[in-house]
Amino acid sequence: MSDAGEFVDMTLRNEGDAYRAAAEKDRLGSDLRFYGATVGAVRGTIRDVARRYPGLTHDDITALSSELWAVPVFERRLAAVVLLQSNVLVLDNSDLTRIEGFVRGARLPALVDPLARDVVAPLLERLDQSGRTRANIVLERWAGDSDRCLRRAALLATTLR
Repeated sequence: MSDAGEFVDMTLRNEGDAYRAAAEKDRLGSDLRFYGATVGAVRGTIRDVARRYPGLTHDDITALSSELWAVPVFERRLAAVVLLQSNVLVLDNSDLTRIEGFVRGARLPALVDPLARDVVAPLLERLDQSGRTRANIVLERWAGDSDRCLRRAALLATTLR
């Protein structure tokens, strides 16, 4: 695991609470594990990552988001979403493949919706015509996919434009 990934995981574990973890698991009805860290703690941890590891490149950000997503813990996956939200200006249409994998694995509106609303939609807004054309092909495929979460993400991302 990278230094930044270890920092995020350790911080979220330390911010966690068993009672909150159980309550969130019940509320969301998920098979993911939960540390019980608050959304504020997740956001603060990602802000701390930016301070601790300045100058993260596109590749660093996408690699860290994948590293966080790889472990089936809700707060880690939410941290991956927040990391992408915070760095949406460095993302491009080629990152839709990674995001598609996240959406397919999310199975929770609490993860799918912010990916669509706060990552995909703003990413689409800033693409040039060529990038937007390629991205629209991907989103049309998502909209027709059998995966309910992928269809939801396509709808949310395109209705917000």
